[in-house]
Amino acid sequence: EREQGITIDVAYRYFATTRRRFILADTPGHVQYTRNMVTGASTAELAVVLVDARNGVVEQTRRHAAVAALLRVPHVVLAVNKMDLVDYAEPVFAAIAEEFTAYAASLGVPEITAIPISALAGDNVVEPSAHMDWYGGPTVLEHLETVPVSHDLTACHARFPVQYVIRPQSAEYPDYRGYAGQIAAGVFRVGEAVSVLPSGRTTTITGIDALGESVDIAWAPQSVTLRLADDIDISRGDLIAPADDAPPTTQDVEATVCHVADQPLSVGQRVLLKHTTRTVKAIVKDIPSRLTLDDLSQHPAPGQLVANDIGRVVVRTAEPLALDSYEDSRRTGSFLLIDPADG
Repeated sequence: EREQGITIDVAYRYFATTRRRFILADTPGHVQYTRNMVTGASTAELAVVLVDARNGVVEQTRRHAAVAALLRVPHVVLAVNKMDLVDYAEPVFAAIAEEFTAYAASLGVPEITAIPISALAGDNVVEPSAHMDWYGGPTVLEHLETVPVSHDLTACHARFPVQYVIRPQSAEYPDYRGYAGQIAAGVFRVGEAVSVLPSGRTTTITGIDALGESVDIAWAPQSVTLRLADDIDISRGDLIAPADDAPPTTQDVEATVCHVADQPLSVGQRVLLKHTTRTVKAIVKDIPSRLTLDDLSQHPAPGQLVANDIGRVVVRTAEPLALDSYEDSRRTGSFLLIDPADG
């Protein structure tokens, strides 16, 4: 990376201000490393797209906006850098911001904030710039500290992937049976009727244990143990959800994926599909299209996806899965395809 002067791997840095703590994922821009960009953006609450004021919106800029839109990153910042090299000209910034905002809006990006900066001189990075009095918006750090990023998981459909079954079978707890895991979304309450998926069996929550104490209510993203009224066959990978709000189960999955492996993904290939805590065998039934990020066109029936490709796939799983749409839940609406030969 140092020799070429480019970013290849995703580099994570941690810092904090008096208002917030941050995890910064520095991702590469080159098309050859799109998969690394996808890795960094998959869990991001905000994406900063850096643009050279001298060059404006280029292919790389459009590609990053498209990836952010595909991964439903809720906030996008356009940082127009090197304003000092264009004499801090407002028309240059305005033209770039207008072009990018129109393009990102066409992709469905919900919020775009454009900020003119000079990283070298520090203009509008932490402190407001004395050279750009025509700009009245926030600095980069001010925006990062104040942007609303707390997606309220408690307002989402309640989902609890089972990670571990606890059965001490000790003299103190001879009949204890609990189902441990992290609440992916929503709220669970004692006395609530729930369904266990994919079996579809229904029961009632009789107890919730959190940090060694019994509680009446728990919410995402707490890690808890649920106790149920009935002895149902439940194991790691099952999903517990409200009986009146359970997701549908299916063995036929169609999704947009980014292929990150060096070996191509082909029709007919056998894979493992990991969804939350559940891993099942699957086969790639079809690859209907591949996305061309330059102009967002679809290349039909490519036959395979190679490294860094983004495309639609149809997968048939050996066992039913309880899936949400990615739009509703980035946690329970996403999955990994794994090569069973090398993991």
